[in-house]
Amino acid sequence: MSDFPWFKSYPTEVPKTIELNRYNSLVDIFDQSVKNFGDNIAYKNMDVEMSFNEVSAHVDALVWYLQNNTKLKKGDRIALQMPNLLQFPITIFACLKAGLVIVNTNPLYTAEEMRHQYKDSGAKAIIILENFAHNLEQILDETEIETVITTTIGDMLGGLKGAITNFVVRKVKKMVPPFTLNDTTPLKQIFKDCKGKKGAAVSLGKEDNAFLQYTGGTTGVSKGATLSHGNICANVQQVEAWIGHEFKEGQETIITALPMYHIFALTANCVVFFRYGAKNILITNPRDMKGFCKDLKKNPFTFITGVNTLFNGLLNQEAFRSLDFSKLKMALGGGMAVQDVVAAEWEKVTGSPLLEAYGLSETSPAATINPVGGTHKVGTIGLPLPNTDIKIFDDNKVEVAQGEKGEIGIKGPQVMQGYWNRPEETANCMHGEYFLTGDVGIVDENGFFRQDLGPEAIDNVIGQENALIEALKKGGVKQKGRFAKELFAAFRGGGRGKKIVRQQTGIKNQFSTPEWTYLPFIRALSQMSPEDQSAAADSWNTASLDAQKALMAHLKGEKDDPNIVLGKDGKPNVNASYQGSFLKRLKEAGIDFSDGLSPRELKKLKNMLGEETLFTLDPELIIEASFHYNK
Repeated sequence: MSDFPWFKSYPTEVPKTIELNRYNSLVDIFDQSVKNFGDNIAYKNMDVEMSFNEVSAHVDALVWYLQNNTKLKKGDRIALQMPNLLQFPITIFACLKAGLVIVNTNPLYTAEEMRHQYKDSGAKAIIILENFAHNLEQILDETEIETVITTTIGDMLGGLKGAITNFVVRKVKKMVPPFTLNDTTPLKQIFKDCKGKKGAAVSLGKEDNAFLQYTGGTTGVSKGATLSHGNICANVQQVEAWIGHEFKEGQETIITALPMYHIFALTANCVVFFRYGAKNILITNPRDMKGFCKDLKKNPFTFITGVNTLFNGLLNQEAFRSLDFSKLKMALGGGMAVQDVVAAEWEKVTGSPLLEAYGLSETSPAATINPVGGTHKVGTIGLPLPNTDIKIFDDNKVEVAQGEKGEIGIKGPQVMQGYWNRPEETANCMHGEYFLTGDVGIVDENGFFRQDLGPEAIDNVIGQENALIEALKKGGVKQKGRFAKELFAAFRGGGRGKKIVRQQTGIKNQFSTPEWTYLPFIRALSQMSPEDQSAAADSWNTASLDAQKALMAHLKGEKDDPNIVLGKDGKPNVNASYQGSFLKRLKEAGIDFSDGLSPRELKKLKNMLGEETLFTLDPELIIEASFHYNK
């Protein structure tokens, strides 16, 4: 497949190749944007705004401190561990400007996960939100970390507001477990003491490392993908070439609900839109859907990134559906495949497309994106970006013919330098210049790629589902009727159901939207690294319709599964089919709803699944539910 079939589907505005010499480093992007958009608002969080010039001043102060008050030198690794707060992009750009390599760390990591990542990376410093410092305390002596800088949620919010926020977080909500760390420095104090100071310029080039992005570790030990300044800069330019014609410099507003420690938001939200001079609305806790929707209402936005769970969660909120979307240009979905039904509903509600993209930590991340301008193909991961070649390989690493399944291999300037200190693992994932993703895919005659599940993946999903059913039964979650209420509570993110599922799975704080409780995956999620939980929760959606149908047939031991529900377009309705099949299997396992649902519970079920989907569920359940509903 050497004729690049995707070129014939390229939008006319997008070049097939681009020059990649505009930037030598990410610092170039930062400095140019500050120069071009100085007084414009760069970031907004919790109703507090910060201009590009203000961001730059804080960056300079932190760079000076790192260079003059620590032993850190160019190339040393520094860990950042915090959610989306104003200080997060400041610390990112400051560390890059000081010539350091950033080890992005999921705030929800356990002490054990932190131990592995910090020992493996050889991190010598950390900037950490105090909420997670108790975990650092447990493992600090086992690492090379000498410099610890702490920050609080209220650090950048201003005097009274910041103080009140910290009081509520610490004393009322008790979100800061006690910890004892010696020789720490508050980030807020650094900004105060070093105000007006400016660090020395550090010579940086494309070959210099910028980030260690650790993989989820679901197929082995978590590895650090080494991304250079050149890798990220190349991806920024590739994305610019693809969607840049849709945006106006200094006039866009982007919503950043995905955490910036994740490569998707790091590149797309933090860097690409900083380059465009956009106002970036940082959402600290997107699990609070009501608060999230309030932020969206106050900030009419032109662009949003997310994953399937996020988009579907928003669509389940009436407050979101009633927003004014007149300024919204597009949404970009990544992480895992966006469901067809979600993409269709999104466009129906917002009037703008939900474009699907594909990438990995190892590819900075974007490798493919669906075209802008109405030529996108729902259900696919789009077309390769400029300067990107993708091939599909069989088990012998031989390229397959168009239309055949195989492993996705990616070649391009955005492909990582390798796994940190793991030459053998690096060699194993490379085939010449192609990075072998481990994902199964297929390309059609027009060059559109899609992911597909193979037999092993299907068997894994089946195992996850069986494990969950056994966990529920073992935990005594078999109460007739009461189980319905508990299950709905879990779907909604609270109540006794949330507590019960936590007890049985070990999951914490992962019930932000109904999608977090895709039941077949809950048990598996508890075994995974938090960084990879979001992607795992969406893994069902990566299957083709044929694979999904095969899975459901396998579950029932039937060739043709009667639970396959056809939508108005004649295509299988995956949501309806799968929910129906799974509820039926729960009932067969002795976990049932036979004493019916209350009117309120039925209403919740209807809201969650949709009326049309509801009535595709188990007939006996519907009879009982209807009986109680009509009382």
